[in-house]
Amino acid sequence: MDAGVIVIIVVAALVLLAVLALVARRGRERRHETRRVEAGEIRREAEVHDARAQSASAEADERGARARREEAVAREQAVRAEEHGEKAEESYRRAAEVDPDGEPEQPESTRRDG
Repeated sequence: MDAGVIVIIVVAALVLLAVLALVARRGRERRHETRRVEAGEIRREAEVHDARAQSASAEADERGARARREEAVAREQAVRAEEHGEKAEESYRRAAEVDPDGEPEQPESTRRDG
C-alpha cells in the first residue's frame, strides 16, 4: 500500500470518529434538554402542590383558632349562666325569707339536683 492511501484512510477514520462523537454529543444534549424541560414541569407541579398544602394548612390553623375561640366563648357563657343561676337561687331564698305568706316555689330552671 502506498503511504498516501494509508494517510487518507487514517484521516477518514479520524473524520468518521469526530462525526460520530459530534452526533453522540448532540444526541446527549437533546436528551438533557428534554430532561431539563421535564424537570421544570415537575418543579412547577411541585410548587402548585406546595401552595395547595400551605393553603390547606393555613385553613386548618384558622379553623383550629376559630374552634378555640368558640370554645372559650362557650366556657365564658357557661360561667355566666352558672352565675345567673346562683343569683336566681339567692333571689328566691331572699324572697322566701321576706315573704310573710310562705315560701314561693322555685322554678324548674333554677332547681339543682345535687
